[in-house]
Amino acid sequence: MTSEATACGPKLVHITTVPQTLGFLRGQVGYMRAHGFDVHAISSPGPGLDAFGCGEGVTTHAIEMPRRITPLHDVMALSHLWRLLRRIRPAIIHAHTPKGGLLGMLAAWLTRVPVRIYHIHGLPLMTARGLRRTLLTWSERISCLCAQRVLCVSPSVRDTAITLGLCPADKVAVLGAGTINGIDALGQFSRESVEPERQEIYRAWGIPANARVVGFAGRIVRDKGIEDLIIAWSHIKAHYDDARLVLAGDFETQDPVSAECEHVLRTDPHIHLLGHVDNMPRVYAVLDLLVLPSYREGFPYVPMEASAMSLPVVATKVPGCIDAVVDGVTGTLVPPRDPYALAQAIARYLDDPDLRRRHGLAGRERVLRDFRPEDIWEATYQEYVRLLSGKGLPIPAPGKICL
Repeated sequence: MTSEATACGPKLVHITTVPQTLGFLRGQVGYMRAHGFDVHAISSPGPGLDAFGCGEGVTTHAIEMPRRITPLHDVMALSHLWRLLRRIRPAIIHAHTPKGGLLGMLAAWLTRVPVRIYHIHGLPLMTARGLRRTLLTWSERISCLCAQRVLCVSPSVRDTAITLGLCPADKVAVLGAGTINGIDALGQFSRESVEPERQEIYRAWGIPANARVVGFAGRIVRDKGIEDLIIAWSHIKAHYDDARLVLAGDFETQDPVSAECEHVLRTDPHIHLLGHVDNMPRVYAVLDLLVLPSYREGFPYVPMEASAMSLPVVATKVPGCIDAVVDGVTGTLVPPRDPYALAQAIARYLDDPDLRRRHGLAGRERVLRDFRPEDIWEATYQEYVRLLSGKGLPIPAPGKICL
């Protein structure tokens, strides 16, 4: 845990299940500190939590919160959260992820935190079945019930949450055009930032410089449509000798792909497995298009990052993806679980360089117009101020930074 900040404004506490989720808040927490909030972050322990605290200058607290449903461990985590919140006495709890939302909202309700916000990044229940779906549904309903405000990362996730009866319409909102933190299209995600390295990147990953490259980025699991992608790829490589498939991401034991699928991924000489990549612009620099054949999303960052890098995107017509891709303008949307439609869409871009260019440029223009990080930060700040005012609580003083 980092040294605790001197109290100089309302305490804002972010709660996530794993430290990686805190990465989506980079820049935003600094913006809140500059506007007078004393920001804390609570997550499961790990080097990512310490790095986030040091990098963003915020106080961090480690509490083990398993992502899976584990009743005994969950009760222990809730007890630890309850004691910690009683000590911190925050004005605002902003909880993220299904487990972080459930434990965070319950602990915030039990300790009577004045402002309780649950942020829905996605709905895993959409692809769950049986008892697991029932448990996930009730988990979301409890989180929404304990929250005073529910935020969703995209309009389609908001609509889904209302349709499924997770939350009443007057309690849930989307800030700005959506996403949790916007996209830095002028800095990190611009082609100019990596263009000088492009040839070296091809050599480092063993990709021919004249290849037509299809890319995927994300967890290598069934829910991301990897099985469909491999079927589609078998059609693509049969017609395009120079095509390459690049995947950036790790295999996971939860919701794993089949053994047959993994074998193809590891043995096909035209498939390049990069594993986890910290510098994603290097991946986008060698792609001709990005594909995301996912079965569910919240507001996926990968297609937005690819659009910022002037790449067309092929994705599925599911909540989240339909917000990230404007069909026929910035990319193409295909039905989920339809590898043949996926292959046709990929082939269309491989055959038409002008179409790739037009859709890629349109995607970048959209990101620059609608998803500036500063706009998301300001919308979030104004939401905090509105909720604090509604409770008659003091408003932070901009410019007074907690040290």
